[in-house]
Amino acid sequence: MSKAGITLATADPPTPAVRLTGRRGVELALIVLAVLLSVYGYCAVGLARNGTVPPGAAGYGAGLGVLALVAHLAVRWRAPGADPVLLPIGVLLNGLGLVLIYRLDLETPGDPAAPTQLVWSTLGVALFIMVVLVLRDHRVLQNYTYVCVTTALVLLTVPILFPAVNGARIWIRVAGFSIQPGEFAKVLLAVFFAAYLAANRGALTYAGRRLQLPTGRVLGPIVAVWLVSVGVLVLERDLGTSLLFFGLFVVLLYVATGRTGWIAVGLLLASLGAVAVGRLEPHVHHRIETWLRPFGSIEAGEGPNQIAQSLFAFAEGGMLGTGLGLGHSVLIGFAVKSDFILATAGEELGLAGLSAIFLLYGLLVERGYRAGLALRDPFGRLLAVGLASLVALQVFVIAGGVTGLIPLTGMAMPFLAQGGSSVVTNWAIVALLVRLSDCARRQDDGGALR
Repeated sequence: MSKAGITLATADPPTPAVRLTGRRGVELALIVLAVLLSVYGYCAVGLARNGTVPPGAAGYGAGLGVLALVAHLAVRWRAPGADPVLLPIGVLLNGLGLVLIYRLDLETPGDPAAPTQLVWSTLGVALFIMVVLVLRDHRVLQNYTYVCVTTALVLLTVPILFPAVNGARIWIRVAGFSIQPGEFAKVLLAVFFAAYLAANRGALTYAGRRLQLPTGRVLGPIVAVWLVSVGVLVLERDLGTSLLFFGLFVVLLYVATGRTGWIAVGLLLASLGAVAVGRLEPHVHHRIETWLRPFGSIEAGEGPNQIAQSLFAFAEGGMLGTGLGLGHSVLIGFAVKSDFILATAGEELGLAGLSAIFLLYGLLVERGYRAGLALRDPFGRLLAVGLASLVALQVFVIAGGVTGLIPLTGMAMPFLAQGGSSVVTNWAIVALLVRLSDCARRQDDGGALR
């Protein structure tokens, strides 16, 4: 009996390792499925347009598969307890984005974007691997709180010195090379907000039913940073990112304090700001007028505008879509590969395909929130919620704009849209969520992440 007891006692410790291995096996299987679905989409576009499989299908599948496999090996080595769903979702969304951009390239042979997007995707996966390998504990980021906020403000300010593109000063263009610094700044600001609120959550939370403002010494620095970042973005006419930062600020403030009053204050300030900017800024006022009357240009005899063309594309897609490569969303114009790429997905994949894409985003956000709930330290909890909220807010703002739910703001759909800075940043977000979920599993093996 005692020997049997000793045998059982020595056999128990390896059990978590078996479960961790199982998680990585699930991840690998999902990655294979994601790569196969992406290759299938690539082949479907070629068959629909030319009646043959594209000659680069094998190379595309091999390249995407190698990138995904290397990323998986990095997670298996350095983050064995990470959530097994995060990386496959990133691979599938990135692969689908490359398919949609390649499909639109066939309509615009003079302006190919898929090869460049593939290069940026490679850099994004490389950054993912670097974060997973180098960042062993997310709490290290707390030591760089003010470095992050200083770098973020510099990144937001620099584009003011460069010419405007499509009405907004959000790009740095040098010798044909361009980046959007605001994409990187949003992750740095998420780190700053999470670290500062975690350090001062006690002073920000008050007893009683009514909302009481903390002292200026506590709330002042974070409000000042938020006002400066949003003010700079308003000057640059990048109102989509301004809305994103405002939403991130309110969400993290609510999570840190647990006070619903902050949400009410945030909604009130957002409404007042939207009314003021809509009346004072001609570019924004025009977008609001287009939102209120999307078919006004048709009634005026000027032809359909971008919003109208987008709505036509969604309507044409119906339930099951026209099929990859068989739509006409290219009629939307210059932003079809960036701001309006969701219209291509809606037309050619239909409501069913569009719902599947939204479910992928929803699952990515849910897994981020789940990691936050499982973490014990306040900074990690706030950082996980903040990063997941960045994805959620961005998807809402973009999807709402192209479907006519809210005025169009002009942002890149995570992983799907053309934009190197966006895809690299989103891979960094996934890497941080992978690290956070692994830390949560190591803190409490078998907790909320099982």
